[in-house]
Amino acid sequence: MAKNSDNKKAVIVGLFTLIGITVLVVAIFVLGGNQKRFTKTIGLKTIFDNAGGLKAGNNVFFSGVKIGTIKNIKLIENSHVEIDFNVEEKSRDYIRKDAEVRISSEGFIGSKIIVIQGGSSGVAVVEAGDLLQSVKSVDTEEMMATLQVNNQNLVAITNDVKKLSEKIANGEGTIGAVLTDSLMAVQVKSIMSSLTQTAANTSRVSSALNAFTNKLNTEGSLANEILTDTTVYNSLRNSAAQLQGITQTASALTENLNKATLKMNSNDNTLGALLNDQEMASKMKQTMFNLEESTDKLNQNMEALQHNFLFRGFFKKQAKQKAKEAEQKAKEAEAAAEENK
Repeated sequence: MAKNSDNKKAVIVGLFTLIGITVLVVAIFVLGGNQKRFTKTIGLKTIFDNAGGLKAGNNVFFSGVKIGTIKNIKLIENSHVEIDFNVEEKSRDYIRKDAEVRISSEGFIGSKIIVIQGGSSGVAVVEAGDLLQSVKSVDTEEMMATLQVNNQNLVAITNDVKKLSEKIANGEGTIGAVLTDSLMAVQVKSIMSSLTQTAANTSRVSSALNAFTNKLNTEGSLANEILTDTTVYNSLRNSAAQLQGITQTASALTENLNKATLKMNSNDNTLGALLNDQEMASKMKQTMFNLEESTDKLNQNMEALQHNFLFRGFFKKQAKQKAKEAEQKAKEAEAAAEENK
């Protein structure tokens, strides 16, 4: 019995030992898979001014995909930090020699990682041992410092808004007066009403302009022909040229009339003297009076000659000639009338 009990204990211990070894092997493979221990990789490196909390074993990402791990971190000259990392061989075809490396983190407070980004399609892919260009990243401390400055600015803005709102509530300034002064509110309301009316008038004017434009674009209308028909345009252009010529002629005529008027108002010519010189006017009046008297006397003399026996035959002969001519004209008129009938 004791021997059977010892055998059972040995079997149980062996089973637990086997299970433990199996779990250990599985854990090794799982952890190794997570750390890319059993995947074919190539080694790359980069140099940072500050490692920013990176540790060996941290992950390497490309386009959001985990492709490797950090192998080694060491200080070099000029206080720089060289990061050696491995990436999967199969991801090598997507990483170019001009790609850049920056430090990031998994989540807001997660562990630090390095991220490979960029790269031109026309550049060759990386090879084992290549040094990639690093890009400085904003670390948490700098972010917190920036947030602190932003918080201070926000507090200052809040205080300013508080002071401004207090002034407005007390009726200070234009806005405060508008909000607290009833008379100002009425005036603002009146202004807004006027602006509304102005906007309505503007809308009506725009509608009228649109209607007028549509009429101008109506085919067959005079305005459309003036705007589009070259014949009508040329005719109007010629008419305008003629009007311009007439205007120039009228201008010249006006200028000549002005000159003639100036001469008429001057005494250095006959017409001007007749119009403006009182003495000349008196003489002309006397001359006309003398001519009229001479005409009357001449008529009297002619009448006396007609009664004179010496000239009586001459005047009778002239009278007969005039009567004969009058009779001949009357006959010609009657003949012409007969022909028209």
